[in-house]
Amino acid sequence: MRIGELSAATGASSRSLRYYEQQGLLRSRRTANGYREYEPDAVERVAFIQDLFSAGLSSQVIRDSLPLAGHARTEADCSALLTRVREVRDELARQELRLAQRRKTLDSYLAGEATPRGLLAASPRQATDSMAD
Repeated sequence: MRIGELSAATGASSRSLRYYEQQGLLRSRRTANGYREYEPDAVERVAFIQDLFSAGLSSQVIRDSLPLAGHARTEADCSALLTRVREVRDELARQELRLAQRRKTLDSYLAGEATPRGLLAASPRQATDSMAD
């Protein structure tokens, strides 16, 4: 199937599909006239890639995960992937805490409970330090 057909079948833009190829996430072969041709299983592969991107994983983690989507995976491979996914999840949780602290500081300022100087005192480092307590 050609790139336009794959785009229509998956909802991914042609630009996204070319990016997936550039990142080593998707493969195509070129026809004599230069058109990209994808295997029929590319629809499932693109759906898997999109799910992992929407979960916040990077291209590198997704690239490492793709072999595990097949039948030739080992328990060790899956364990390493799960460890990496947990790390990504934990980093997202830390980012959420920092954002919540910043929002709380801004809410205090807007409510008249804090001064602009108070905003400067609530630095990202302090928010991170307070999370460890």
